[in-house]
Amino acid sequence: MAKLPIAKEQLIDEFGPHPYGLPPGGFSAVGEPDRVVETHCCFCGQQCGIKLKVKDEKIVGFEPWEEFPFNQGKLCPKGVKRYMQDEHPDRLKTPLVRAEGRGFAPIGWNEALDRVAQSLRRVQEAHGADSVAVLGGASLTNEKAYLVGKFARTVLRTANVDYNGRLCMVSAAAASKKVLGIDRAANPWSDIPKAEVILIAGANVAECAPITTDYLWRARENGAKIIVLDPRMTPIARTADLYIPVRSGGDIGVFNGMLHVMIERGWIDRAFIAEHTTGFAELERILAKYTPEYAGKIAGIPPKLIVRAAELWGPAKSSFLLHARGIEHHSKGVDNCIAAIHLCVATGRIGKEGSGYAMITGQGNGQGGREQGQKCDQLPGARDIENPEHRKHIASVWGIDEKTLPGKGISAMEIFEAIHAGKIKGLFSLCFNPMVSLPNQAFIREALEKLEFFGAVDFFMSETTRHADVLLPGSLMEEDTGTTTNVEGRVILHKKVVDPPGEARQDWRILCGLAERLGHGEKFRYGSPQEIFEELRVASKGGIADYAGITYEKIEKNHGVFWPCPSEDHPGTPRLYEGGRFGHADKKAHFQPVEWRPAAEEPDEEYPIVLTTGRVVAHYLSGNQTRRIGGLVRQTPDPYCEMHPRLAQKLGVSDGEPVEVESRRGSLVVRAMIVNTIRPDTVFVPYHWPDERAANRCTIPALDPVSKIPEYKICAVRVRRATAQIDARGSGSPDGGPRSNSREGAR
Repeated sequence: MAKLPIAKEQLIDEFGPHPYGLPPGGFSAVGEPDRVVETHCCFCGQQCGIKLKVKDEKIVGFEPWEEFPFNQGKLCPKGVKRYMQDEHPDRLKTPLVRAEGRGFAPIGWNEALDRVAQSLRRVQEAHGADSVAVLGGASLTNEKAYLVGKFARTVLRTANVDYNGRLCMVSAAAASKKVLGIDRAANPWSDIPKAEVILIAGANVAECAPITTDYLWRARENGAKIIVLDPRMTPIARTADLYIPVRSGGDIGVFNGMLHVMIERGWIDRAFIAEHTTGFAELERILAKYTPEYAGKIAGIPPKLIVRAAELWGPAKSSFLLHARGIEHHSKGVDNCIAAIHLCVATGRIGKEGSGYAMITGQGNGQGGREQGQKCDQLPGARDIENPEHRKHIASVWGIDEKTLPGKGISAMEIFEAIHAGKIKGLFSLCFNPMVSLPNQAFIREALEKLEFFGAVDFFMSETTRHADVLLPGSLMEEDTGTTTNVEGRVILHKKVVDPPGEARQDWRILCGLAERLGHGEKFRYGSPQEIFEELRVASKGGIADYAGITYEKIEKNHGVFWPCPSEDHPGTPRLYEGGRFGHADKKAHFQPVEWRPAAEEPDEEYPIVLTTGRVVAHYLSGNQTRRIGGLVRQTPDPYCEMHPRLAQKLGVSDGEPVEVESRRGSLVVRAMIVNTIRPDTVFVPYHWPDERAANRCTIPALDPVSKIPEYKICAVRVRRATAQIDARGSGSPDGGPRSNSREGAR
């Protein structure tokens, strides 16, 4: 593998991103649509219902789908603009092959698939099966995610398959399994408005999960008190009853400190603990030292805030706890989530109407994407790949000898470490953009340049696929049928609305074509996504994530079905843990005592400021989709460095002035945004942008030892006024004007 075949600027000119401003036919009336299709948004884990309008086989607009219960017609800015991708001039419409010095050249499908298959075979013959890794995406449908895992383990027989959900919910997943026994939100969102008190920890709900805000406001109207825990006063925090400006990395101090106060004041349910849990005595012993004073030092806040949080949460008759990446993106992310869950279990307020717990899924199919077997340690049905009975079941479904089924592989970040170490030589990926989304960008780029072969499937050329040897044009969500599993655990159906453009193909057909060329076509002879789903149902049967009783018809009839659903006459399970029955074999919740420990990199004299990263409402993940939609680009055209006025004064920085944010790994130059809504010891940079403006040039690749999630939410940086100019290259002009629209037909 070499460096980019031509200069980055030339690749951007040809393949984008170019912000696209007009739908087919413009915004003027195009007449009555030929059809209107009920489907779902392609972006975050809320998976809102939406109706897409089709005219002359092009998606020309949308209508609200008010009957779908989750969002009842409401959409965020991304949902409103999501259809602008379909006729985008940047769409990949033909297979491309790397041409040194010339960029990428179009080739036919047969030649492209042959090249990928032959190259993967060549690498494995030279270096062994595990020398090839497969990376999937958490926005793939359940059917595609299932196929990615099956392809990796039965065709390539590599253990090294993982997915970009590794950057999202895996800490929450591990914590839920450890304490509750099941990796899923415990309650449907309809329980939120029924809670007396709601604790939101590390979740910028208004920007990252906007429709969830409606549920919170309904709870407020019903009298609920809201507590927000975050280093930044996010929009949802501005009207909270209690805002706790926790220091990034100090969350365990708040959770353990609250429970310490609740134990002292008798605000726990000892009868529930005795009957339905294990391990509380050891937890109580450890919590003895987490006085408000001790816990406050860990959290970087006044002790009285911890006491007040306990006073709101402890005596309540019902409560709901929501958290997201703010407490999960840490080298102690699993422990953070465990400490949060303890607040629900110790009060017995879980598994009840209006009382529960949920992690807020960030990625489109972040929940279902790992349940189907593309995660390095799981098989379909959320089965354990190292459990002999689980392996035996899946091997029988796949028609293979269980001995040939690989064991546990390594996680996404570890795959890139293995490339550097020379252990992995080939990579095949689907809709994963690590050149923006993984920490320490220089390290990732160097890894891509070391590969002997890199093949990829995507619908736009991303910053990562610029490095590919062969790039295969895949499909958008609305160009195929398939299921996803939303933030609540509700399995929903995305309907095919239009065909992929040009020669682009649906992703599952690409995998089946490669399996045929690699000698395993008999196991991949599917005629439709529904056939894949029927096999998935059998594979998941009896597992924790049991889809056996879910059918496409049942999903349509009921606006989705909650797993587990073990039989077709079963209604599904919207609320887990009812009656105090948990997911462990003994049906009890297992308290897991956790202690605070420092982050992998704390501020010091040389790098005295905490950098934390996150999302903005206009963009999605690595921005490979949203940085192409003109209206969203105009809303937030560039990243920025959010800082408190006291820090700005100390640094001599004015609002809007370029600043350099530098860590031990890299730096970027962005404009300062002076706000009163962030801790004075912390700066915030959103991460959706690539190259010279990538926040992940600075972040640290430290991993949680259990979940292997990177520590995006805290690293040490220094900030100073910049002398360099801000490089806007890679985002395109923000006006979405003629320059971008003129790209139509460029390929």
